[in-house]
Amino acid sequence: MFTSIISLQPIIALIAGLLILIRPQLLNLIVAVYLIVIGIIGLLHGRL
Repeated sequence: MFTSIISLQPIIALIAGLLILIRPQLLNLIVAVYLIVIGIIGLLHGRL
């Protein structure tokens, strides 16, 4: 069963939002990691 990134984005956003509510200090880290991962996926998607 293949799960596309489109179906994972809401789950990732929900988890990130909960982590930010619990520990607001994680905001910078979560945003940075999210942007890096989305950027890499976008670059790889164009090449595949």
